[in-house]
Amino acid sequence: MNPPLDSATLAADYWSTSIIDIHPGSIQVRGYPIQELIGEISFPQMIWLMLRGDLPSVGEARLLEAALVASVDHGPHAPSIAISRMAVSCGLPLNGAMASALNTLDDVHGGAGQQSVELFHTIEREQAHGATLAEAVESCVDAFVAGNGKYLPGFGHRFHPVDPRAGCLLTMVDEATTYGVVSGRYAAIARGIEALLKRRKARPIPMNIDGATAVIYAELGFEPELARGVFCLSRAVGILSHAWEQRGRGERNKGPMPRQMAYGYTGPAARHLQSQMQQAHQEDKQ
Repeated sequence: MNPPLDSATLAADYWSTSIIDIHPGSIQVRGYPIQELIGEISFPQMIWLMLRGDLPSVGEARLLEAALVASVDHGPHAPSIAISRMAVSCGLPLNGAMASALNTLDDVHGGAGQQSVELFHTIEREQAHGATLAEAVESCVDAFVAGNGKYLPGFGHRFHPVDPRAGCLLTMVDEATTYGVVSGRYAAIARGIEALLKRRKARPIPMNIDGATAVIYAELGFEPELARGVFCLSRAVGILSHAWEQRGRGERNKGPMPRQMAYGYTGPAARHLQSQMQQAHQEDKQ
């Protein structure tokens, strides 16, 4: 029988972490003294170090930074951005507005990157079992649509006929593949999905920002859930920016649309409680 642990050992084990080691006068991040990192590595490199445990290569850091830059904002009609503005106008401080907005980045708004990486991984597993790229793409896309409806994450865009962010990101992936920074297999999978959609729809359904950044995150070895987490880090910059701009406008209780704009009402016509109660009373007498 093992002897009981003392309270100090129990506490150390309870909060054990491989990320950071702090003592009076000393802060080490993944083993690196913080003073050696400050001014020497970029923020994307720091994100990688925190999440992955070591520093990325120059090429890997460049791809991660590109994905972060591309996703910072998509205008006030994006729900996460709109909510940050409404929250500030209702009196929330910046941190409250950011928390409210980030909490909307779930499966419907903000989850497409994670879902795309998951789909890419599924296709890759099919290939590992002997399917060709075309066979794996077709079977996995069909299975995804059967389980989730017609929406396919990472492809097509409600606003952009061609997403202006996707092409340059994929070009960077191709360059990184040429130099051996990444394998290029996820870019090939994503393009295989594009080709399938074009054949079936008889028109192009281009990759969007979620698909292109998913290619980068998958190529860099990030797990699907981290793809969404890193996207949240990126979009937080746009959320903060819009919240701060809204703070300067001095508006109160900003709603989802201007007060002067009419909305559509689909409920019952106007009715009155007294007449309804009288009618019920008459029916009870009968």
